[in-house]
Parts: sequence; C-alpha cells; structure tokens
Amino acid sequence: MRAIVGMLVFFLLQQAMAGEHSIKGLVDIRAHVVDSNANVDSYLTGDYGKFRFNDEAGIALGQLGLQYHGSFDHNLSVKVVANAFADEVSTEFGLTEAFIQYKSLPSASGWRFKGKLGIFYPLISLENNATAWSTVNTITSSTLNNWVGEEFRHAGVAFSFEKLGKFVNSPHNLLLDVSLFQNNDTAGAMLTWHGWALGSRQTLLQEKLTVQKFPARYDLLSAQAAHSDPFVELDDRWGGHIVGQWQVQNKFKLNLGYYNNNAEKGLVKQGQYTWTTDFIHGGLKYKLAKGTELIAQFMTGNTLMTSPLNEKVVYNDFDNAFVLLRKQFARHQISTRIEVFSVDDLDDTVGDNNNEDGHAFTLSYRYQLNRQQYLLAEYNWLSSERKSRAYQNQAEGLIEEQYQIAYRYYF
Repeated sequence: MRAIVGMLVFFLLQQAMAGEHSIKGLVDIRAHVVDSNANVDSYLTGDYGKFRFNDEAGIALGQLGLQYHGSFDHNLSVKVVANAFADEVSTEFGLTEAFIQYKSLPSASGWRFKGKLGIFYPLISLENNATAWSTVNTITSSTLNNWVGEEFRHAGVAFSFEKLGKFVNSPHNLLLDVSLFQNNDTAGAMLTWHGWALGSRQTLLQEKLTVQKFPARYDLLSAQAAHSDPFVELDDRWGGHIVGQWQVQNKFKLNLGYYNNNAEKGLVKQGQYTWTTDFIHGGLKYKLAKGTELIAQFMTGNTLMTSPLNEKVVYNDFDNAFVLLRKQFARHQISTRIEVFSVDDLDDTVGDNNNEDGHAFTLSYRYQLNRQQYLLAEYNWLSSERKSRAYQNQAEGLIEEQYQIAYRYYF
C-alpha cells in the first residue's frame, strides 16, 4: 500500500505544472445524544454499543473531508481524499483514497473504457456518493455501508466497460466493473467481533481498530492482536470484485456484485489472522416521482478464519438489507430508512459466540440554506440481540436511540 501512495506522490510531482487542479471539501459539525437501556459504549472503543458515539451527549467534528482532483493529458486524472474525525472516542486524520484514473472518450456506438490504479472504495454503496464519501440523504450510513467504510478498501486495479445508450438513442446504460486488489486479508474480523453498527466513521488507511474482549481471545485466539489492521497484506494473493450495473436515464439504477478477498487460510502474522470472506451484494435506486426516490441494498455472505492447524476457529454467515425512501420539496428533504441484519455463528469455538440479530430505523431531515450549506436533524433507533455481550456482564438484548443535529458546509 505504501508503494501505491508513493507512486501517486511521484506522479503528482511530475505533473504539478500541467493539467487542471481542484480541491473540494466538507465540514460537518454536530451535536449528539445517545441513550440506551444499558450504559454501553461505542463499538469503536471495544464495547458493544452500535453507534459511533458513547452513551452520552457531546459535540463532535463529524467529518472534515478534503478531496483533490487533477486532470492531465491523455485522459488521465488523479483523486486523493483525506478525512479527519474528532469526538470523545478518538481524533484522527489521514488518507482514505488515492488513485490514478484513465477514462477513454466514448466511441461512436457509445462504448467507453475506464481504468483505475491505487487505493479506492469498492463499488458497493448507493448512499455515500458525495464529497469525501459522505452521505447525501442522512447523517449516518446504513449498517451495511458503515461496514464497507470500516473494513474495505481496494488496493489494486479496476477496469470498467460502459455502454452509453445516448449514442444510439437508447435510455439504457450498462456497466461492468472488475477489480483486482490486495490489502484486505482481515476483512470480516470486526463484523464478527462487534457485529453490524450504525455510524459515520470511515477507517483511515493508517488506522487499526480495537478488538472486543471475549474469553477465546485469551485462549484459542491468544495470538490475535488487541487491534485489527483492516488494510494489511498477509498472503500476497489477489482478491476479486465484479459488479454489473443497468441504468435507465436518471430514473432507475440496478446493480449486482460479488466480492471475494481470496485470502489464504491459516495464516497469522504479527497478531493478524487471514479471513476468507466473500459475499453477494445488490442495490436499487428508483425515482418514484419528482423529488421522491427509493434506495435499497442487500448483502449476504460468509467469513472464515482458520488456525495454522486448519481448524475452523471462526465461521460466520452474515446478512443485511435496508430500504430508504426520501422526499424532497423546495429546500426540505425527509428520509426514512429501515434495516435488518444478522450474523450466524457456525463454529464450535468456546468463548466466542458471535450470533447477532437486529433491526434499525432512521428518520432524517435536511434543510438547504444555500448551494453549499445544510442543516440536518436525525433520529436513529436500533434494537439488537448479541450473545457476546454476556462476556462483559451486559444484557444480550439492547435498544439504543441516537439524536443528532448537524451543520454541513461543502466547498
């Protein structure tokens, strides 16, 4: 990963005096209150709360995002994204994406090729499509896309083939995107050990994540480090991700994808195990009427972590789905989102029960002050049953509520 970042820096220095350069950004400042039927802290601290913030009130820098874009000769461009987050849990700043992209001119029949080299998000989320991977319709990402922001980044290459319908008087656009990547060998660890979570926190490229405490960590899993490194490379193997997409003008978008990190089983280095993780995901955007849009996504898959002796130490199936409905009128927008999620523990490891079931509801309001500034208010309700809470002498069932008010400035 460091080699990729170094290559991008060298390219930028070489091209610094040529091309067109722009910087966009986002400032998100918010007040928040979290309340639950137990005094449980955030999953980010190593506890089992499902929100980014602890069970208390506070003021936070929800996100400070900076996004550089440079356009150069030969249809080449560079994108570098940095983010900062500051709250009672942590204060961090660093890169989240950095890549070079080539985009060909469309042919007479509408075919276009795009290539990407660097570190970038997989093509999964239909929510995080604003500056610096921020959300447009809500303050928080869904539990599904929050996991994408926490444990996933492609460090590799992507190739996209597009068929643009307008060149042949058709409303239909088609896309096939294929990625080959490394540095995702531990994907699945945090989903396993803290479960699905509702947040707005992207993991920075240099960050490591706190692992929850449970009995097996001091027995069969004693080789596991206290922090998981989501972007480490352990086996020098390449994973793959393929996505197909069909779009009808700006009215309808449907995609379906398959991810497999192709991690070698049974490796553990410097406290990091390889996790063999694969899943199917899909998404739908449908404009029901003017100012009214439906967004839905699903994911289903499994993750396996084995010991050097090829024992199935952790083996889980996981599922997630949500539906979001937004209505915009004048400067106002209201969004509602319903989610269901689960983790099914299929192994026999004692002291590491990762079974989980839950559902969540979000109601979000956004008011546009002007083209760059927004006020947002949001309510989140989440109910979950998680067996591993008993290891911390907590009730397995937990109901949490979160209230947030945010000011966002895009520049």
